[in-house]
Amino acid sequence: MRIAMLSYRSKSHCGGQGIYLRHLSRELTRLGHTVEVFSGQPYPDLDEGVALTKVPSLDLYREPDPFRVPQLKEFRDLIDVEEFATMCAAGFPEPKTFSKRVARLLAERVGDFDIAHDNQVLGYGMLDIEKLGLPLITTLHHPITFDRRIDLAQTRNPWRKVTLRRWYGFLRMQGKVARQARKIMTPSETSKRDIATDFGVDPAKMQVILLGVDDGFKPPTKPRVPGRIMAMASADAPMKGIATLLEAFAKLRTERDVELILVTKPQAGGRTEKLIEKLSIGDAVRFVHGVSEEELVDLMGSAELACVPSLYEGFSLPTAELMACATPLVVSRAGAIPEVVGPDGLCAEVVTPGDVGELKAAIEGLLDDPAKRVRMGAAGRQRVEELFSWRAVAATVAQAYGEVIADFEHERAAGASTAGTERKNLADR
Repeated sequence: MRIAMLSYRSKSHCGGQGIYLRHLSRELTRLGHTVEVFSGQPYPDLDEGVALTKVPSLDLYREPDPFRVPQLKEFRDLIDVEEFATMCAAGFPEPKTFSKRVARLLAERVGDFDIAHDNQVLGYGMLDIEKLGLPLITTLHHPITFDRRIDLAQTRNPWRKVTLRRWYGFLRMQGKVARQARKIMTPSETSKRDIATDFGVDPAKMQVILLGVDDGFKPPTKPRVPGRIMAMASADAPMKGIATLLEAFAKLRTERDVELILVTKPQAGGRTEKLIEKLSIGDAVRFVHGVSEEELVDLMGSAELACVPSLYEGFSLPTAELMACATPLVVSRAGAIPEVVGPDGLCAEVVTPGDVGELKAAIEGLLDDPAKRVRMGAAGRQRVEELFSWRAVAATVAQAYGEVIADFEHERAAGASTAGTERKNLADR
């Protein structure tokens, strides 16, 4: 099959959407399919054999100058004007404006592809793609409605609540587009249930397809660093629960020699840096970002244990990657995380999200039980080997592509037949 994969932003080493795009495109190519990725900034790092077509935006949120004001010469068309105007009104324009741009590009290349795959863009332009004659399938990792609820619940400033509601204004569009999607793939039963509840999508149109873990994530060959705790999360996003972890770590720090590595880039002067300063733990917390996959695997393998304190996850790929590295875990009983680690407690200690005392106690228990850490790490590694393979994911996704193509062609044939009958009836009158 000839596949067009569509993603409005595609960071390859952080953010589930970019990681999904890279590994799935690689494995589909290895299965003999032709894959071309259409992406806005930041552009992905793709594997050999996968083509990239850049769909540039104004890149209004780039580092180191997010929410920048473009120069007049940067504006190319009315889509750019809409993108900038939406940002100025405190909205997030990228899903909508990318969808318009990529639909315009595909209009000139419909014959080059058998199917288009929307990687959670869910912009209005996605609805135009099938009108062009190209079947569309959609991946929805989880409904961002959960991010909005958690952000609003943890915000006290009334004006900030107003701007947050504007920022998440794109969700109304995403819900409308999701309800009209031909088929939605999602990575967990939790996400499937929440998409049905929050977006009103018919569960019969959804298929759960687990995510995979790259073969490069392996158990360490070197000894783990005593007292090292690790977490991978967007530090200033309340949904990731980093504040809970920092408070638990601060209590641990008064009793034992521990260090915390956060694989993230915090906002300068953001809530995470302020909390670290308030808790006086700056000397024991280290931020790591911009590392290669190999460096990330080394970090995962160096920790005595890792924490996933999120308040919600639609899958939590970092959890599975840590399990692949045989790193014992303390995780929240939130979203799809229990689905990833399994129900029996063999692969992780599971705690109540947001409970500082429970998280501290679980970390202490694992730090004091080396044998349990070894058993838990081995069980996690075994679970990944049995369930989370990108090759298996790609094969299942390819089957879903075939079903969507067949359904689309059947629908078009039925429409053509109906139109032919109507023309005949008119001619016979």
